[in-house]
Amino acid sequence: MLNNKTILITGGTGSFGNAFTKYILEHYSPKKVIIYSRDEYKQFLMAEKFKEHKKILRFFLGDVRDKDRLLRAFDGVDYVVHGAALKQVPACEYNPIEAIKTNINGAINVIDAALDCKVKKVVALSTDKAVNPINLYGGTKLVSDKLFVSANAYAGRNDINFSVVRYGNVAGSRGSVIPFFQNIAAHGGKELPITDYRMTRFWISLEQGVELVIKALAEAKGGEIFISKIPSFKVTDLAQAILPGCEMPEIGIREGEKLHEIMVTREDSLTAYEYENHFIIYPHMNWWNEGKVHAGGVRVEQEFEYSSGTNTQWLSIEQIQKLLKSVKEGEAE
Repeated sequence: MLNNKTILITGGTGSFGNAFTKYILEHYSPKKVIIYSRDEYKQFLMAEKFKEHKKILRFFLGDVRDKDRLLRAFDGVDYVVHGAALKQVPACEYNPIEAIKTNINGAINVIDAALDCKVKKVVALSTDKAVNPINLYGGTKLVSDKLFVSANAYAGRNDINFSVVRYGNVAGSRGSVIPFFQNIAAHGGKELPITDYRMTRFWISLEQGVELVIKALAEAKGGEIFISKIPSFKVTDLAQAILPGCEMPEIGIREGEKLHEIMVTREDSLTAYEYENHFIIYPHMNWWNEGKVHAGGVRVEQEFEYSSGTNTQWLSIEQIQKLLKSVKEGEAE
């Protein structure tokens, strides 16, 4: 699928971009891989990390806010994975206009550049926070998701489609609670603060996130939202897995924080299908028809909700410990 193709990743120097680049270099023979991001130092580090592939790796300095730069970067590109975003909830709350410029206006620029440069497929990364959003970051990502789904109506004669993949905080990423707990434990802390004892989260690894994007690139027909079926864990069990026997003072839920992650809402259930390892939410648009539904799926029941709090798969403390070890080993590679 990606052999002899040119792939561009916006926000490509992040943890996902590094993992995605590693995956496609190991499993395919791309013509070119373009890393598009704002941080020249991270680009330097990534170039060193993948220096044996320097003949096909390209590093473009640029911001998704800059449409002219995107048009230049997208020239000759077959596939785009859009990962660039302002993601930190407190930063977005304090800098709302900046979040809108990057997460919404940037999405519009990516869509326009992809259409004008005749890109074949665009996959945009989303988040559980876009579902029933209660903070600005989630609100901007909800708008972004809707922009990418609706972008298919703008394709005209272009052979292009846009789709979305949705998942929560990736295990071990900067946005997850795992490194926060691990840092406390590493510095001799004896207690790990819990915002609410009822809190649950989904567990998804970087590799699983990458594989979901690969699935979307291979199978998307335009307008789908892909969601992996993954296990849940209790945050209290995570704390005990990282620091067995620790004290866990309950400090109260923070502004913009949810008790549970939700990937498929009851409203989504009207157009959602369940597959062996994932869900797909299909567009509720007049340009979409049932004939485009992927084979092998079963429509979920009305009022179905895919939530980390009511999941059928749960991780034990022992299973979390094993997964934490695999996360640490992956970081050491």
